Amino acid sequence: MGEGQWRLDDALAEQLEQLDEATERAVEAEDQEELTRALDALAALVRTGEPVADDHLGVSDAIVPPPDITLAEAHQLIHHDNLIPDLP
Repeated sequence: MGEGQWRLDDALAEQLEQLDEATERAVEAEDQEELTRALDALAALVRTGEPVADDHLGVSDAIVPPPDITLAEAHQLIHHDNLIPDLP
């Protein structure tokens, strides 16, 4: 997203996983419009979390790609089964 970091409640894990799966399905279907919609929804959900201070130097558990990512770029980002690594 390129917008900083957010701290998310663990209760959002299922929703994050569902949206992550939607991105994977869109990439597999070669559906750019659906990929963009899924990434927009994923970014919106992340933004509901608590913003982390700009001077925080911690590692992110996951990085949400920008919604304008191409299908070719998304293919390169997919790790194992999806974009987001396994959540705790």
